[in-house]
Amino acid sequence: MTVGAAPTSRSQPLRSRFDAELGAFLDRQDPAWPDGAPRGVFSTLRRFVLTGGKRLRPLFCYWGWRGAGGPDGTPIVVAAAALELFHAFALIHDDIMDGSDLRRGHPSVHRVFADLHARSSWRGDPAAYGRSTALLCGDLCAAWADQMFHECGLDPEQVGRGYRVFATMRTEVIAGQYLDLVSGVGDGSVASALTVVRMKAARYTVTRPLQIGAALAGADPELLAALVAFGDPLGDAFQLRDDVLGVFGDPAVTGKSVLDDLREGKPTVMMALARSGADRTQAARLKALFGNPELDPDGAAELRDIITATGARERIEQMIRVRSEAALTALAAAPVGAEARATLLALVGEAVDRDQ
Repeated sequence: MTVGAAPTSRSQPLRSRFDAELGAFLDRQDPAWPDGAPRGVFSTLRRFVLTGGKRLRPLFCYWGWRGAGGPDGTPIVVAAAALELFHAFALIHDDIMDGSDLRRGHPSVHRVFADLHARSSWRGDPAAYGRSTALLCGDLCAAWADQMFHECGLDPEQVGRGYRVFATMRTEVIAGQYLDLVSGVGDGSVASALTVVRMKAARYTVTRPLQIGAALAGADPELLAALVAFGDPLGDAFQLRDDVLGVFGDPAVTGKSVLDDLREGKPTVMMALARSGADRTQAARLKALFGNPELDPDGAAELRDIITATGARERIEQMIRVRSEAALTALAAAPVGAEARATLLALVGEAVDRDQ
């Protein structure tokens, strides 16, 4: 696969603008925080939203707008940054459902509040308190995303066009999360895992943000379809890489434990491939280790060895390459300007060739 240079320096100024607008929006919520409501909720959310993150969804939204002929300006930066608040909602809820204690190298939101409960010696179950408080935090982020998007400064007709795609994305993410639950108790097949990848992650990460930006700019159906042809395979490749890093990544870099997905028994494509390629002995060990909540580092190392030995990791890398090449082919044919094409080309590399 040949992609452009990693866009760290190219995209960093835009990331900083997203963060500035997110910070300004949150600062505007501060005076309106209800009297008597604990300030810890607001400060925890502010820290969670502004600390870490690749800002890929806002980037794809912004360049969907630019690719459709929209000019640079504060309104599109604000609208794109609103997707990061929706992403915060999704991450908070996902960590609750997965039982993940770390996110971006820091305690996940439900863990922050569970620890607060325990330190304060309050009545009841700290874990239940943490989960319930985090659910409310996630809901608030979703509401704030809607507010920030609608207050971006574009005219109502533009906002309405973009919001129709935003609403589709929101439904897909929630439906994909449910499919993830179903696949965890279902057949565990490669096909069902790929369906979850497309619904829960691929379209939400790349395709819909691109289309939201393009729709805000008044893109025609041809461009919107071209963005699907580019975004779907790239989003698939992004999530497949995420699943590899969840098992083989360096926690110091990824900010997440390599035990979480294995303890949870997360039904990824890679694990489905491992099961399908395992011999009888390997299959027995997979059954004993995968999804064991008491899995220790030695057990995780054994699982990684089995995944590699069955050829599952190699096959995942091949799937990532195939999908990345499909995205590049679609991008070459997409009716976008030279600057947008060059930046999207670089973003392919950032989405796929990464270690976090």
